[in-house]
Amino acid sequence: MSLRVCGFAAASLLATASLLAQAPAFRSAARLVVLHVTVDNGHGEPMTDLDQSAFAVHENGMRQPIAVFRRDDVPVSMGLLIDNSGSMRSRRAEVESAAVALARASNPDDEVFVLNFADHPRIDVPFTGDAHALEAQIARVDSIGGTALRDAIRAGENYVQQGTRDRRVLVVISDGADNGSTVTATQILKEAQRQEIAIFAIGLSGDRQARHDLEELAESTGGGAYYPAAETGIDRVALEIARRIRTQYTVAYAPMNQALDGSYRAIRVSVAAAGHPMVRTRAGYWATPQ
Repeated sequence: MSLRVCGFAAASLLATASLLAQAPAFRSAARLVVLHVTVDNGHGEPMTDLDQSAFAVHENGMRQPIAVFRRDDVPVSMGLLIDNSGSMRSRRAEVESAAVALARASNPDDEVFVLNFADHPRIDVPFTGDAHALEAQIARVDSIGGTALRDAIRAGENYVQQGTRDRRVLVVISDGADNGSTVTATQILKEAQRQEIAIFAIGLSGDRQARHDLEELAESTGGGAYYPAAETGIDRVALEIARRIRTQYTVAYAPMNQALDGSYRAIRVSVAAAGHPMVRTRAGYWATPQ
């Protein structure tokens, strides 16, 4: 059973019987929109003990009834997309260390693949749940060529469909602006939203446009973009991403507007809690048949 099947497609709720055991009954034709939500307090620390009553979900400004609420550590299908262009040669060892640290800090039931990219993307480590195998294989590539970042993300979006876990995540590590892709930022964002892929980015560049592009993509998909101040901060950021992935809430609702009319539906999740909670989830979805 996969939560993502319920994201957009009109489907019987019987297909998600185990997930909905405690949820209200809906008509068999209802579809669910599934959200993975991170909540931090004002100091960047995760808030992991909130109840369903603290959450409110709005679609296109209209509040939606929550059908499913979970706060357990759900395994993910994750891709590590590593910039392997020539400019990364001096940082490759630190990046590899960060990638391995992230994999080791993840849920033991996660499955991970590694895609290296320069002028072209290439899957160098297929899906594996073995962190030791990942560590052994991740350092077998020489850094050379340009930076086709968007093409790499599209390739990652295509490959992660082969994953068997209920959630999909891509983590991009890059030091430069895109200078060789054929797909557009709009195309990869729409595909990420269609597949319910959360994209996280570790940016190693000071280029303003590159930062803007990564931040927009990450925030719109419910991920996040990070910029470590120095190479020694890459491991710390990788561990922070692993923490965020493992402390997400799963919130699902049956939209009051069930029409699959191809329109874009904006999503907003708010949390009523002490302090100033920061809530992150995907910004919306396209109401089209899966």
